[in-house]
Amino acid sequence: MEMHSKITSLALFYLITLLLRSSSVSATEFVYNTNFNYSNIFLCGNSSIQSSILVLTNRSFFTINRAFYPYKIPTKDANSSALLPFATSFIFSIAPIKHFLTGHGFAFIFSPTRGLNGTTSSQYIGFLNFTNQGNPQNHAFGVEFDVRKNVEFNDINDNHVGIDINSLTSLTSHDAGYWGGKNDEEFKRLKLNNGVNYQVWIEFMDSQLNVRMAQAGRKRPKKPLISKNVNLLEVFLDQMYVGFCASTGLLMDTTRIMAWSYSNSNFSIGDALITTDLPSFVHQKGFFSGSRAPIIGLVVVCMILIGCVSLGFFILWRWIGKSEEDLEEWELEYWPHRINYQGIIAATSGFSEKKVIGVGGNGKVYKGVLQGEKVAVKRISHETEAGIREFLAEISSLGRLKHRNLVNFRGWCKREKGSFILVYDYMENGSLDKWIFERDHEDRKILTWEERIQVLKNVASGILYLHEGWEVKVLHRDIKSSNVLLDKDMNARLGDFGLARMHDHHGPVATTTKVIGTIGYIAPEVIKSGRSSTRSDVFGFGILVLEVVCGRRPIEEGKPGLIEWLMSLMEIDELHLGLDERLKAKGGCVIEEVERMIRLGLVCANSDPNVRPTMRQVVNMLEGEFEGNETEENSKGENLLEKIKSAATWDGTALAFSNLRHPTFDDLMFSSYSKTSRSNSNAIPESEIILEEGR
Repeated sequence: MEMHSKITSLALFYLITLLLRSSSVSATEFVYNTNFNYSNIFLCGNSSIQSSILVLTNRSFFTINRAFYPYKIPTKDANSSALLPFATSFIFSIAPIKHFLTGHGFAFIFSPTRGLNGTTSSQYIGFLNFTNQGNPQNHAFGVEFDVRKNVEFNDINDNHVGIDINSLTSLTSHDAGYWGGKNDEEFKRLKLNNGVNYQVWIEFMDSQLNVRMAQAGRKRPKKPLISKNVNLLEVFLDQMYVGFCASTGLLMDTTRIMAWSYSNSNFSIGDALITTDLPSFVHQKGFFSGSRAPIIGLVVVCMILIGCVSLGFFILWRWIGKSEEDLEEWELEYWPHRINYQGIIAATSGFSEKKVIGVGGNGKVYKGVLQGEKVAVKRISHETEAGIREFLAEISSLGRLKHRNLVNFRGWCKREKGSFILVYDYMENGSLDKWIFERDHEDRKILTWEERIQVLKNVASGILYLHEGWEVKVLHRDIKSSNVLLDKDMNARLGDFGLARMHDHHGPVATTTKVIGTIGYIAPEVIKSGRSSTRSDVFGFGILVLEVVCGRRPIEEGKPGLIEWLMSLMEIDELHLGLDERLKAKGGCVIEEVERMIRLGLVCANSDPNVRPTMRQVVNMLEGEFEGNETEENSKGENLLEKIKSAATWDGTALAFSNLRHPTFDDLMFSSYSKTSRSNSNAIPESEIILEEGR
């Protein structure tokens, strides 16, 4: 009796508190029961309404999708600036799409704006993007329902619920499910992406946030899945938009919101949702069962008859003559962005020599206009169909990479055996090497110090995405100035993925039997063992930094190697003299900044891969985030900034001078390999060295 009295008193206190808090501001409350329409919900991106159901994601690659209650809602008391409580409940379904991997989940969010600015696709689920991740000025709060484990965000698994504040690295997270059984001590896991309809309850009051979920139709669990004290005072503005966000990338699913309720005062608002007679989006395991069997059998017979007739016409058509645009059997396995050959012909004026903008090791590159947009068209030749298949297999996956600092791959076309055509976005200002090394071009200005630093930031951001930001780890393996392209606004994008390879984030890196890359940019350990890694990409980036700052190639005839030359300047404490002569003449560069960038290049290009930083450390340093912001990643071993500041890093005991010298072509072809072949079981045979001359 006494216990009952205490519970009743607490309930009355809870109710009185809600009434007092809602009295000073008009309460916001709404309920949608499978009656979404274009007047009661605001849609952004590719979100849509189908049969009165809010559809966040569907069958489209790399989309950003958001949906909001049309009006801003108050989140703070007008008189005291105290946070208002809220309770929301919704019913969702994440259904897989046949033949596609499922991803990436969705989030319930509070946002200061309704647009897509500051958001991106794939693992960022339309919530934030790479540049603003972790920025307190985002004023973004979300509860994520994540179906992919992303190392970048320290996800606990590929089926979890998390609390996100200005970042997709969750403040706290838990395996999706609910507590039940005796005394609520038994945890029952729920699989988020199986198409089942789930109901979620999210409640916030007095800084306490509770999240619950269960299969739609079941009672609200007593024990929260997540119960966390969160400080949202600096996160919430006085008024915010409330809604949902989701996105697709290479992975996709169909995410639906069937019902949604929200209130500032009524914490029983979830009871207003209708959980019966909802559509089911669970994929059926069997088709020939129950009363449908006779109908399906008749349909199958009809399909067989139609197929036989179609096959007959197809054989006749093939006998009369084979079209130039036929797909061969192996081509059907790959990404369907095939471009019509006649469109390529029209875009390049029949591959006119006047359209040639570059010549690479595998063929020419043409400028063209395709569907009203400028493109770069690259013709590649392979001697065997197996070579085409291998190359296409790489491009079919790498073509799905989407990042502002990577050249966008548009599609491909195969005219005949041995000839392959790739189409990319056209970069107005060409390759970086022309801006750095071609000194007598009348139409090309000198890149300022600020422009060069921005280029390096862009490239570093692109490499970090390859290493950490995608579903798998991508090793570029050929980072150099000629593979960095500049758009019309002088933003840099990394291109040419012909040598790239993909690996699982936690899996072993395969050892190749070929030394791949360009002389002057290949890390020493790759030469010895053939094993590429993210650290060997960092080495290539280090050489790029030195090129951009110094205006010199790593190897130039009649001159000492770039690193040897810089080491000699360091010995006499004149490292700033390594600056590009044209920038010296122009003036205005700060000596400390110049030396800092050269030291960064040198530490990235260290002969010991264990000394090199990660690309995340490099990006943090370039963005000025190291001072007073020592993360666990940055503090492993010696701080990168300290490495750059400390000349002791470069003394004779720490780094043998001879080890820093870039191998010449003769060294690579003969000396190194004749020595290592006798002493190292992982050495590369002379017959399997694939190198390019520096361009």
